[in-house]
Amino acid sequence: MSARTAGDTEAGALGARAAIARWPRSLLGRHALLIVLLILIGQIGSALLLREMVLKPRLAQAADGVATNLLAVRAGLASLPPAQRAAFVTAFNRRPDGGNVASDADATPRLTALERRFIRRVSQRLGEAGMQALWRRAGDGGLALRVALDGDAHWLVLPGVLPAREFTGAWLAVSAGSGLLALAGALWLQRRLDRPLSRLVQAAGSLGAGRKPPPLPEDGPSEIATVSRSFNRMADSLARQERERALMLAGISHDLRTPLTKLRLAVEIVGDAADPATRASMVRSVEEMDGIVGQFLDYARAADEPGLREPVDLNALCARVCADSADHGQPVQWQPARSLPAVSGRPAALRRMLVNLLENAHRHGAPPVLLRTCAQGGWVCLEVIDHGPGIDPAQADWLRQPFHRAGDARAGGSGAGLGLAIVERIAGEHGGELALLKAERGGLCARVMLPRAEP
Repeated sequence: MSARTAGDTEAGALGARAAIARWPRSLLGRHALLIVLLILIGQIGSALLLREMVLKPRLAQAADGVATNLLAVRAGLASLPPAQRAAFVTAFNRRPDGGNVASDADATPRLTALERRFIRRVSQRLGEAGMQALWRRAGDGGLALRVALDGDAHWLVLPGVLPAREFTGAWLAVSAGSGLLALAGALWLQRRLDRPLSRLVQAAGSLGAGRKPPPLPEDGPSEIATVSRSFNRMADSLARQERERALMLAGISHDLRTPLTKLRLAVEIVGDAADPATRASMVRSVEEMDGIVGQFLDYARAADEPGLREPVDLNALCARVCADSADHGQPVQWQPARSLPAVSGRPAALRRMLVNLLENAHRHGAPPVLLRTCAQGGWVCLEVIDHGPGIDPAQADWLRQPFHRAGDARAGGSGAGLGLAIVERIAGEHGGELALLKAERGGLCARVMLPRAEP
């Protein structure tokens, strides 16, 4: 393959991709474009049909009639004495109002497409009868035909037998009106079909974000109603399975607390009788298992925790959590926004979300840990930044899933891999989202975006 051929092929492929990119992506846009194209094709087809079935036959009929009359007029002129022919032509060219039509206005014919077809047809019929046709534009805008007799030329002005235009304004108005009416009706019907599909897309997005969407209306056409009914059943089944899993997880975690309490009591009873290092290891193991069980319980509570929403001041909540963290030996650098809108949510759940973020930063990152808030448009932003090794950006989605932990870079601490999953779930239930980003100076930046409360 030559370089030129390869270049043409590549240019063609780029042109095809560009055309595809300009094609509407939404179903409504594609159907609207298809409807417009079909209406245009229909209008063009009707115009061609009108031209072939109505205009052309009428034009041929009119041309045949005019040719017959012109041959008769020429025969009448030929039968008259030469001295009377000029008066006959003048009388023939006289308008109904009594005025005369100038037949020598322009020798260069500026003809419309309709007039050209008419002249060809008349000239053909006249030529078959042995009469040569020479045409020009008359003074009133009509057509004049030259008739030569005995060396004299007489110009016969034809009466107006042709319309001014092939397609009149009335036809264009009716065609445009009917096309717009059909387009409006088709778009209205498409909108009625698109509305339940849009609701289905929004509900699927909410379900994918971990939120239970409201039930979809099960009305409308049978196909749409069947899809909505199936989606509602699927959402109910998923919610039921999630509740059952959370209940089982909570039950197992609760049952594990009893043997853990006994183990802790046994370690206290042994006291100084055991080796100090062994005793310290046992205490750490019991506390680690208790922390994991606590995460299980928090995850189960986040899955199905009742509570009324109320306006929450995140700055005040963050200040209290930072103070509690400092009391437990985990200081936090606190940078509050000067003016922060309230968010609508459950204070207990938001506090658990914030505590999990700080514990994740202290456990897997490195000090100092920074907590800051800010407002961005209609959102309230909460960021927890540590100075640890950070994470691989490809693992961001993985870490937000339950029971998933990062690799060796942040796996030095204990846990069950539920901390960020709990944050993700609480943020989703409040209409927000969690993003795991690379901090400007290294480490991990856990950013939670929550919608501001309605005024």
